[in-house]
Order: sequence, then structure tokens, then C-alpha cells
Amino acid sequence: MSPAAPAVRGWTRGASFQEMWRDLTPLGRHPGSGGYRRYAWTAADADCRAWFADQARARGLSCETDRNGNQWAWLGEPADADPAPSGGPGTGGASGSPGAGSGAVVTGSHLDSVPDGGAFDGPLGVVSAFAALDELLARGARPSRPLAVANFADEEGARFGLACAGSRLTTGRLTPEAARALRDAGGTTLATAMERAGHDPDGLGPDPGRLARIGAFVELHVEQGRTLARTGDPLGVASAIWPHGRWRFDFHGEANHAGTTLLTDRHDPMLTYAHTVLAAREEAHRAGALATFGKTAVEPNGVNAIASLVRGWLDSRAADERTLDALVTAVERAAAAHGERDGVTVRVTRESYTPVVEFEHALRDRIAGLLGGARLLPTGAGHDAGILSAAVPSAMLFVRNPTGVSHSPAETAAEDDCLAGVTALADVLEGLACP
Repeated sequence: MSPAAPAVRGWTRGASFQEMWRDLTPLGRHPGSGGYRRYAWTAADADCRAWFADQARARGLSCETDRNGNQWAWLGEPADADPAPSGGPGTGGASGSPGAGSGAVVTGSHLDSVPDGGAFDGPLGVVSAFAALDELLARGARPSRPLAVANFADEEGARFGLACAGSRLTTGRLTPEAARALRDAGGTTLATAMERAGHDPDGLGPDPGRLARIGAFVELHVEQGRTLARTGDPLGVASAIWPHGRWRFDFHGEANHAGTTLLTDRHDPMLTYAHTVLAAREEAHRAGALATFGKTAVEPNGVNAIASLVRGWLDSRAADERTLDALVTAVERAAAAHGERDGVTVRVTRESYTPVVEFEHALRDRIAGLLGGARLLPTGAGHDAGILSAAVPSAMLFVRNPTGVSHSPAETAAEDDCLAGVTALADVLEGLACP
């Protein structure tokens, strides 16, 4: 990095990438699994939010929490910025009309995790955003557009079952009423959890004024796959996000004694569920798509009892919406057919659905050009950038993942690749925000 003095009044260079990573790493880490349990609106989430605010404060950035629980750290917000909405202190925002050519340039990701997730999914984008801002300003760059680092709330949906809740609320793709009614496994509603965490759930809702002040959003993320590892590229630019969704399958049978009920007399929903899992795998293989049952709930959940209810959640993704819809329909038909044979009733509820996201080509191609013609690649993973893309020109950078493992404690990335990502993100910010 250049030793040049900062060009923006009030800015102080913050901790290095390595120092930030060291301080963030212990937060929400489970001592047994080594994975992370940073669930929305919990103590671990509060610790991560405090870390974010500390990083903003150390740099003289204006930090706010918006009405939907998303955090923003602003550099150079205009004097006529809208006041902060209900639900968080401070001011923020950026003036300018929508579009990649005007308005604020925002970068960041999320800090929450899936159950026993890895250290990089989400946090790499937030840490890299602060570090890239430092590098940009240390170069002596003079941004002509406001800059911000964002931490979006509840991106993984690990606690309440709906991914990207913060960005969905902001863009109006999730209604406040539906959000407040979401429940975790213990029956606590999202509204109650937010109140306990000191955030007013009555303020939830779309935030078109904020979105209109953003000209571009760029999210850096560890690649969740091995495309870059195979090609030898340390970095890539996202071309698109596959359509994906979550479906809840409820298999209703009849509870009975495991030791006295004849096999021919059983209405065992676990049997139907097992056949459905196998059918999902077969249909996905046939379609060249993905289908995963990764979460279940069983009642009464006794070792010596036949279940009365098995509830399983299907995560399914495909390269196009027609293939995805056909895949899920085939799994539903297989579940119903096995249920009829087993004397089990099957009900399917679609809990979320995200259509295909084609990132804006002009912004995507401009970023790839700023990075010397970086490789374009699609992804099957959902992200806040995908949700925001419907309202704001959005793009994504991927950092190489040597193993391709993600959503696991084994998730990793080499430090050199991470630092290359920081430099690349600084280059992008300079290209978008500086004259």
C-alpha cells in the first residue's frame, strides 16, 4: 500500500486485515465443533455488530443501524442525507440518482452464519471492505461519491428459516408482517427476538429512499466451489446466481409403539421421508441440478416410537427456473406417491424462492475490466447482492477457495488470496468512486 496521507478529512487508517480477522475470529465460535453459531439477534450476533461499530468508529466513519437491522458505516455522506429511520442511531445515506454512474458506492456482506459454519462465508466480505477502504484512501485517492461498508442482517436465515431477511425487507421482497411472524425452532418470533436485542420491529419495512441513494453495491465473497481453484485464478467476478428456493415437506403419519406395531400396520412418515430424500437425489441428478434435504424435525422424536410427523426442508437450485420448477414438482410427486403407499399424508409449503439473478452486465463487465479481465463465473449460492440487484446495480467478487468446502468449519482461503481480494476490491472502489 502507498504511504500517502489520507485524502479524506476525519479518516484514520484502521487495523490491518490480519488484526481485524484475529479480533473477529473468536466471536460466536463453538468450542466443540470449531464452527460458528452467529445466529440473528443473539448474543453472538450482538458481539459481531459491536465489532462492526468499533471498526467504523476507529476510522471516523458514521455508523448506523437501519430500520431492518442492517448496519452501515459511511464515509462522505452528504449534508442533505435523510435522517436515520426508526430502529437505529446516527445518520447515513448518500445523495445521487440510482444507477452505476451516480450515487454512493457500497461494499460489504454479512457476519451471521449457518449452524457450525465456516469463518469466511460473509465475514471475509466485511473485513475486506474495511481493509479495501483503508487501502483506497492510503493511496491518496479522493472519492467523488460517498462510500459505505454494510453488514446485512440475517443473511443465512439459520435461526428463522428465511435467507437474506435484511436485504429482502429493505427491497420490499419480504413484508414486515411476514417477517415479524417468522419463528425459530423454540417458537420465538423474529419480532420478539429483535425486541430483546434492543431493536424496534415496528420499524421494519421497505427503504426505497436509501436504495435510491446507492449507485452500486459490490460484495466480495469466498467462492463456494472450486472453479477458481481448478482454473488457477485467485479472483473471479460473478456472472449470475442460479434460481433457488426452500420447500418444507410435512409427512403426517401415526405415532405408535416401535416394539409392538407390525410393519404392515404402520403409517410411518419416516419411511416416506427417506424415499423422498432418495427421489430428490435421483431427480436432481437427472436434471443436472441440486436438491438437498439438510434439516429435519421429528415428532415425538422418541427412539422407541414411530413418528407421527416428520418435517423436512428441501433446498433446491438449478441453472434456470424451468428446470428448478420441474425438479421440485417431480420431488413432490414422488413424495405423494410414496405417502399413498405408506398411509402417510404429505403437504408441501414453499417458504422462499429467488428467481435467477443476472448481474447488471455493464457493471459486471466494468469491474472485470478494472481487474484485468477477471474470469466470469456463475454460482448456485444466494447472496444479499442477488436480492439488492433488483433495486441497485450490484456485482460480486469471488476469492479462491482451495477446497471448495463451505458452510462447514473446514471452509478456508489462503491469506495471500484474501489480500489479493482486498487489493482488487480497492481497485474496484477507486474505479467506481474516484474521478
